[in-house]
Amino acid sequence: MAVRKCFVAKTDDSFFQEINVEFEYHKGFALSQKQKSIQSLHENILKIDNNYKALEVSTKSPVDIGKKLSAFNLSYLCKNTNKKYLIENVFQSSKVFENGGPFLDLLNVHPREAKADIRLKNSGKLIHFECEGQKWPLIPKTMFYDWLYINALYGEKYLAKRILSYDVFTDIEFNHKKSINCQARAAAIFVSLSKKGVIEDYIKDKELFKNIYQNKECYEQLSLWS
Repeated sequence: MAVRKCFVAKTDDSFFQEINVEFEYHKGFALSQKQKSIQSLHENILKIDNNYKALEVSTKSPVDIGKKLSAFNLSYLCKNTNKKYLIENVFQSSKVFENGGPFLDLLNVHPREAKADIRLKNSGKLIHFECEGQKWPLIPKTMFYDWLYINALYGEKYLAKRILSYDVFTDIEFNHKKSINCQARAAAIFVSLSKKGVIEDYIKDKELFKNIYQNKECYEQLSLWS
């Protein structure tokens, strides 16, 4: 058995809810094993509330929209260059450390290569993010990643419409003990903002976007970064 954090889109002032769900984890790296684990996870989500509609957001998703919503497949349009780059690449290339960054060359490599670049580990302490001339603080912890993901998804009208059919989001690879940022969390926030009819306002206003995390205790202190 294993436990994963799942993210519920909320239309009240909480925006999203994190729930811990226990499920049968199928060991192994094969896609079939990952999807068995996803199936078990989603079946147990329905035991919490059988009205939930769950979507796995990752390259391991058993449905096409879930794969397309992965940060390894979803692209962000950089307004400075009018070019699209994968979310994972933009996120990793935006990190600024005490001794280096942002490393903009990471925009043009495979996302796994960007994530594993040695400079992200040996350039000292992470101090902030910088994207298209804007600086983003480290607190709230997932604000920049969530904003980046939501901004990218907002530009993909077909995906932005289809995701509204779901209200619970999972990422089978996300381990909250080792990582902070999660595409499933960002997807839940996107649905919340969309259904509340305020997504454009929140994308355009950094201080307003920060309010999403106002009542989230876990965002008050910095611990891990991924």
